Amino acid sequence: MIKFKSLNQSRKFIEILKKKKLHTKYFTLYFSKNFKSSYSNNHKYLNISFVMKKNIGNAVIRNKIKRKLKAAVQKILSEKQIIDLNCTYVIFGKNNVYKDKFLLVLNEVDRAFKKVNHMEI
Repeated sequence: MIKFKSLNQSRKFIEILKKKKLHTKYFTLYFSKNFKSSYSNNHKYLNISFVMKKNIGNAVIRNKIKRKLKAAVQKILSEKQIIDLNCTYVIFGKNNVYKDKFLLVLNEVDRAFKKVNHMEI
């Protein structure tokens, strides 16, 4: 099973936010090649962070949105293997994730990562 490794330094977030991005109905996905780290040789980690703005609902709603997005990414990672482990991702969730069903969110996450694979990084 592949584990998620979250970014923990603000300068890394700033570097990622300057790179390529992809907007969808449910989230905005920023991505770039991996940073040099101790995890670059070990492919059991996916560098991904889930971020929510404070103005979206209360803490319960924000955490539910993050859980839905994490579950969708984990399901795609285990079934389809279309997510590149040599990239770093930052996902900014939107309020539509809370309102819609999980299957719709899963399909949108799937489409977004397929687009990322076809784009040049």
